Amino acid sequence: MRIKSRRTRKELLTSLLFVLPGVLLTIIFVIYPVINTFWLSFNKWNGVGGSAVTWVGLENYTKVLTSEKFWNSMLNALYFMIGGFVVLMPIAFGMALLVTSKMKGTKFLKASYLMPVMLGTTAVGLMWKFMLNADFGVLAQALRGLGLGDWVINWLATPTVNIWCVVLVNEWMYAGYNMLIFAAGLVAIPQDIHDAALMDGCLGLKKLFYVTVPMCKNMFMVFSVTCITGCLKAFDIVYAMTGGGPVETSATPAILLYSQGFQYKLMGRSSAISIFLLVLGLILSLFLNNVVFKQEKN
Repeated sequence: MRIKSRRTRKELLTSLLFVLPGVLLTIIFVIYPVINTFWLSFNKWNGVGGSAVTWVGLENYTKVLTSEKFWNSMLNALYFMIGGFVVLMPIAFGMALLVTSKMKGTKFLKASYLMPVMLGTTAVGLMWKFMLNADFGVLAQALRGLGLGDWVINWLATPTVNIWCVVLVNEWMYAGYNMLIFAAGLVAIPQDIHDAALMDGCLGLKKLFYVTVPMCKNMFMVFSVTCITGCLKAFDIVYAMTGGGPVETSATPAILLYSQGFQYKLMGRSSAISIFLLVLGLILSLFLNNVVFKQEKN
């Protein structure tokens, strides 16, 4: 018994040593920054080392929640979510159906769909920024060539239009990535279920809505969580295309967080925005997991 106890302790110690690096990295780069940001959200600080940190209580949260710019950024994040569920989800799912089918050319389709993701967000943003330029952009030149010059506007400088341009570019870029999520669910459906559906005469759209989509419920949950959290923290594609302008009309919460903290030196207010986004993301994720995609208990 004593030998067995020593062996158990040795195995436990070995397991802990393997887990320790991951735990330390999580504490240093995740838990500590969140705690520090939460504390900083109740203070006023200009971000310069050694400068005074002044306790202001809920002042930062009050100013954030009463700011028109903040709610405009949340509206832009909502546009991203609408684009994600209305445009990106059906396109990505349709692409997944194509690449997992038995049709020819699926390898070419896979490479084509994943190419935008491999380009990098900044590269994609700058590419589309030049393509949408009202003076020399491809789209503007094409419209003028078709005699539709009156349709040409400064798309990236027109409020509401600019954020929707960024949203659609974002969907174009990440369609291939989300295709992989749905493709993983489609290939995991047992062949027996397909055969049973065939024997019952369940084919075409009927099979899609009554068999395929329900069997991919977990994949839709994964997509929904990643979509919502991704929309709340959308930064790089917006910054590359519009910089949040003009006059922060296309700013997302992450853009506003950056400008408040690093341009206006309001680190406390920036921290308050980040904590608000963290809490909102957790609430929406829990809602999706426990209400919308609630797992049935046996």
